[in-house]
Amino acid sequence: MEALSVETVSYIIVKAREFDAKVDPVEENPASDEADDGERIILEDFVDDPTYQELRDAIEDLDDDASLELVALMWIGRGTYDAEDWEEAIETARLEATNSTADYLTGTPQLGDFLEEGLAAMGYEVDPDVLKHL
Repeated sequence: MEALSVETVSYIIVKAREFDAKVDPVEENPASDEADDGERIILEDFVDDPTYQELRDAIEDLDDDASLELVALMWIGRGTYDAEDWEEAIETARLEATNSTADYLTGTPQLGDFLEEGLAAMGYEVDPDVLKHL
């Protein structure tokens, strides 16, 4: 990976997993307590929740080469390509790039898992320092 840092991918993995964990809001329960409500609110997907936008922004902030590498990395993690096919995956990403990379990737279920698998296939690990700062 030349244009894409492990730290950036790690951040996107964390945000993708936060987004994937979201559930539809639940009706308020008058019998619930504040501790339960606090945890419930974190997992519920409200319109003004910044998680989705943070994920989109992280992807949209990438330059073209880094975006192509991110797509290729996801494909490798998903099993569409092997790590040895890195250059081919990037070239295919370049040729097939017709829509927004952020739209494509945020619409991919298990994005965080695929990116982590892609990192592992390429010989990298999720940056633990990213996890400390979130």
